This record gives sequence, C-alpha cells and structure tokens, in this order.
Amino acid sequence: MPGTLELPSDELALLDYMAYGMIAVSIPTFVLLTFVTTALYGRNSTQFIVPGFLPARLAWVVQELPAFVVPCLLLLATPADRIAYLPNRVLLALFMVHYFQRALIFPMLIRGGKPTPLVPFLLALLFCVYNGYMQARYLSQYAQYPDGWLTDPRFIVGILMFAVGMAINLHSDHILRNLRKPGETGYKIPQGGMFTYVSGANFFGETLEWAGFAVACWSLQAAAFATFTALNVGPRAYTHHKWYLQKFDSYPKGRSAIIPFLL
Repeated sequence: MPGTLELPSDELALLDYMAYGMIAVSIPTFVLLTFVTTALYGRNSTQFIVPGFLPARLAWVVQELPAFVVPCLLLLATPADRIAYLPNRVLLALFMVHYFQRALIFPMLIRGGKPTPLVPFLLALLFCVYNGYMQARYLSQYAQYPDGWLTDPRFIVGILMFAVGMAINLHSDHILRNLRKPGETGYKIPQGGMFTYVSGANFFGETLEWAGFAVACWSLQAAAFATFTALNVGPRAYTHHKWYLQKFDSYPKGRSAIIPFLL
C-alpha cells in the first residue's frame, strides 16, 4: 500500500487538513451551483451578478498558471533524493503537463471568448495556488509508493483513465472552438466525439482525468481534487444541458448531461 515518508508530521497533517477542507468546500459549491446560481462565466455569466471582467485569454493564463508554477518552485526547493522515486515523478509530471497545457496552450487557442467575471477568476486563481501546493508538496515530499507500483493495477488503470480523460477534454475543446466558421455568430450544437453522448463532453473528460489521477496516486489529496472537480463541473454540465434543450428544438433528446446513458 502507498504510504508516507518518515518526515516531520506537522506539514503532512496540514496537507491532510487541506484535502479535507477541499472536500468540505466542494459540497456547498455543488449545492450553490445546482440550486442557487449557475457558473458565472461563458453563456451563463452576467455582469449584474458579478461586476468586473478580464479578457478571456489573460484570465485563463493568470488563474491557471499557479498550478504549474507552484509545483516548479517546490521542486526547485526539494532535495533531489526526496523526489527520486519514479512513481512520484510520473504522477507529478501528469499534474504539471495538464496545467502547462491549460495555462499556456489552451488560452492561445481561444477564439474571441467572453470576458471573465472577476469573482470566478479570483476563486479559480486561489484554487490553483491551493491545489498546486497540496498536490505537488505531497507527491514531492511525503508520498511513498511500494516497489512495483508502476505495474500495480491501480496505477495502470488510473493512468489509462487520466490519458483517456485528457484526450476527451482536448478533443472536446477542439470541437467547441471550431463550431463557428469565420464571421459566424450565435450558438451551435456541438457534434462528434464525446458530444455524441453527453452535452458536457469537456467536463466529462476532466472528471475522468482527475478520477484517474486519484486512482493512480491513491492518496487523500488526489481524491479530494477528484471530488471537487466532479462536484464543481457536474452542475455546470447540467446547466449547459438544460440550456441546449431550451435553445434548440432539434437538440438530441437522447444525449445525457455528463455521464453517458445515465445523467
């Protein structure tokens, strides 16, 4: 079973408390997004609820970048022998590759994009700092995996889930970016890929990705992140699904919101 290195426990206890805190926050977040309000950006944003906007590209770069930069800084400050274990390096690399793409590649591909409200931007920025520290510090300093973890079924299944989820996420983003031809305006129905089965194909991919990360890491910190992701993007996918059904009479009635054939 995965364990922790024998190091001073105060910070490890802090990392556990941070994970429990993330899980606790995910519950009211789910309730608020489901029953009180909607995700305050994109087609659901309104400046009357959340005044103050930032350009979409700038907002994405600034809010997501800490989840890549914070692990980099922690690695620079971590003795080489503490991050010598290959499983730790692989898992941390997966986390950093995702946020490298999300912070430095994805924003450059945005075509237009509505300005981002200030409050969601600040919340996302805070989350990326918080989660970037929690995941990177645990994996670089405390996580200890047994010999053979790279061939453990949990690691293999988790890595496959992560890879498939990231591929779905990237492909779904590509479909959304190319819905309109140059000069076209208005909304269109996404078609192809995972959108054949769910309205929130990008959200499904992200949920699967971090669920796989949690399985591969087999840690409280990764499980907390996966839980927060599911409870955060689930209501957003459902909101988008309802919007599509109301907006388009021809919208596929058999398409689910986020989980194929179920929800």
